[in-house]
Amino acid sequence: MARLNDKVRELLQEYADLISITGGDAFRARAYEKSARAVGGHPEDIDGMDVKALQQIPGVGKSTAEKIAEYLADGRIEALEKLRADIPAGVRAMMSVPGVGPKRALALYRDLGIASVDELAEAIRADRLSEVPGLGERSGEKILHGIELMRQSGGRTLLDAASALADQLVDALTAVPGCTRCAYAGSLRRMRETVGDIDVLATAEDSAPLMAALTALPYTAEVIGTGPTKTSIRTTDGIQVDLRVVPEEDWGAALVYFTGSKAHNIKLRTMAVRAGLKLSEYGLFDAESGEKIVSAGEEEVYAALGLPWIAPPLREDRGEIEAALRGELPELVAEADLRGDLHTHTDLTDGLATLEEMIDTAAARGYTYYAVTDHAPDLVMQRMTDEKMLAQRERLRELAGRHRRMRLLHGTELNIGPDGTVDWPAEFLSGFDVCVASVHSHFGADRDAQTRRLIRACENPHVHVIGHLTTRRIGRRGPIDVDLDAVFAAAARTGTAIEINSSPQRLDLRDEDVLRAKRHGVKFSIDSDAHATPHLAYPRYGIGTAQRAWLTTEDVINAWPWQRLKRFLRKDALRA
Repeated sequence: MARLNDKVRELLQEYADLISITGGDAFRARAYEKSARAVGGHPEDIDGMDVKALQQIPGVGKSTAEKIAEYLADGRIEALEKLRADIPAGVRAMMSVPGVGPKRALALYRDLGIASVDELAEAIRADRLSEVPGLGERSGEKILHGIELMRQSGGRTLLDAASALADQLVDALTAVPGCTRCAYAGSLRRMRETVGDIDVLATAEDSAPLMAALTALPYTAEVIGTGPTKTSIRTTDGIQVDLRVVPEEDWGAALVYFTGSKAHNIKLRTMAVRAGLKLSEYGLFDAESGEKIVSAGEEEVYAALGLPWIAPPLREDRGEIEAALRGELPELVAEADLRGDLHTHTDLTDGLATLEEMIDTAAARGYTYYAVTDHAPDLVMQRMTDEKMLAQRERLRELAGRHRRMRLLHGTELNIGPDGTVDWPAEFLSGFDVCVASVHSHFGADRDAQTRRLIRACENPHVHVIGHLTTRRIGRRGPIDVDLDAVFAAAARTGTAIEINSSPQRLDLRDEDVLRAKRHGVKFSIDSDAHATPHLAYPRYGIGTAQRAWLTTEDVINAWPWQRLKRFLRKDALRA
């Protein structure tokens, strides 16, 4: 289940969007956007807070606190409902299409009478968008692509929300008397970036208490079907959950089968057939006699097929079975291997927590080094100045002894301009311990231009990491058009790391692209891009991407000891 904070964040963001598209005060809309970020990034659960307590959240004023309290008490915000009534639901849906947004959605509705995503697609194909000022053929192509992106992600849940729900389900079912094992499986266990539904497996002599417990959960909205071996529900967030209860002795075979992927399972079954065996969710059997050979543990099932255990993120039929047969499976990087985070933000720019709060939370994660990388001045809305950045550096030095075992690094997230240049001259950049450079604008530039700007950023001797390279936001904004192989080659040549941005809204790079980059010899940085203290836990998701891409600690610079990372960060000195 999504945190209550996240639900309220979505409502406040929607309220801000509706204020904007209905011609409301822009300052007021921005205030609610800020409040939305503040609530979403607040580390404590807001459930049960009154107006006074809510106002203690930085960025939440009295009016916002009253609306949140109204929602906590009644499950609705009257002011939001009134604005919703003024805008058809289909127009609100258009706001979510990448490339449209609130203002364009309202213009399309008022000027062309377009009141749904389907009508918008039809209007683009009929070349009607040219009737709206500022929209033309190229805009239409981008919006059509955005509609396709939204439809591809429709009905799928981001990894963080799916993981949070699955963890709650496993905890709740494990506590049921008689349950001996419980775990989630499916694409979530394989750490896919989005999840269609959640598969949960459990073992018990009597399945009835487990099935009853699932249907009685407070976030169960609908029971799709129930029986002695399988029960399916739909949660209040619209996520389908399938619970299967199997005998203890069949646990391993069931976990292999329901983890998947389908292609991986087909390969395993083919191997079984060639060996005169039959593999199913019930076990591995002798094909001729029907005698069960093994089924209790995953390791035993794989071993009976002549294979070592294969980590779930690898089970995509990308050569993992062949590598296992050769004894060449990698020792995958794990979250515990990360020694630090090289991309984080504070309230000096668009973060929600203070420098001290971010440092303390990072130290609690056991890091040996930690970088603060607030935005640079070319991202004008963040109002960064040389003086502010130097003052932060001085404050960071004052805090150097706050956590003896954690080294503090002063960095920045630079903006890669259309021509590949970055904020600040070389002499100023040389004062940073680490520089992350990212694209934050001009997403629509053509392929050649995007490729040139990123290669030039890689060639900058002061840029250590390229952040969220493709700029995508899952289901909301597609990747920029860029020759990735050319950029990867440049990154390998210049000793520039490519980030695996762990924000579940980004997960940028995709695992397929990380695989390509690794073949070029690229090194990676698995970072949180945290804008609040809870976000510092995001590397859990970036690690999933890294594992799906076969990465080891050798590939990940922030899994290295400090002295080795320090040598890597001397890129500017080595290239000077």
